Amino acid sequence: MSNRQTVSEPRVKAFSAFDPTEAQRDGMLADLNGNILRCMLSSGILSEPGDWQLEDGATHFGYIARGHFNLALRDSDENLTLGPGYYFAVPDGFELYGSLEPAMCLMVSRPGHRGFLHIGRIEREGRLRYIDGCTDSLLIPPILMGDPCLNLLYFPPGIDQTAHTHPSERIDMILSGSGVCITQEGETPLEPGMIFCIHPDGLHKFRTDANDMRVLAYHPDSDFGPTDQDHPMINRTMIGGVSAKQLTEFHTSVADFYKTATGSEHPR
Repeated sequence: MSNRQTVSEPRVKAFSAFDPTEAQRDGMLADLNGNILRCMLSSGILSEPGDWQLEDGATHFGYIARGHFNLALRDSDENLTLGPGYYFAVPDGFELYGSLEPAMCLMVSRPGHRGFLHIGRIEREGRLRYIDGCTDSLLIPPILMGDPCLNLLYFPPGIDQTAHTHPSERIDMILSGSGVCITQEGETPLEPGMIFCIHPDGLHKFRTDANDMRVLAYHPDSDFGPTDQDHPMINRTMIGGVSAKQLTEFHTSVADFYKTATGSEHPR
């Protein structure tokens, strides 16, 4: 599908690029509406725990772009070594340090979000159909509807996307291939390792020519995911042949849920 339209709507800024070499000592590049963008660069001489201290009270979504990094989890004796192509989410604090080789890790930290420890490795293409011939994989899904998620976008060669917007930030990294992002400011070439943000309601589109392109995309929110009243366990629990989803008198109450989670009575 092709629609060689230009993007001319000047309503809001759509695109910002970030230079990894400008990261502060803690890796921070930007605060994007409370989503802390970081880029950790290891020259190959940093090899001790504590090179980077990631704070408690947040979930940290990361991707190893090159080299290897060690993740020292604070609540256990585990020390995880991850190489290129691995993505992860770590709830609460941990220590990150590089191995004896040049390495790069992209990370978005979301304060106040309590995620799961999640580790995986990206695939070549997406498993879900997207728009205009593109595909997508939901790498780290929302635990609850509304939670952040991490995606892999795949653009085959010869894609000319329809111009579109998103209601919240899309924090992205080009993993492989090349293309361009087209906004009201013009065309920005996209190459591997490039980090950028598509801002809320910013009109934009992507285009590829002879090469395909893979993009890692962090979404700070979602309109998809489980709720207390709609998730696989409750939906597929049958009571007298009827899904427990429909039988609200059997649902765990808010008070019981709160007491199980906290050990105290729910405040009235």
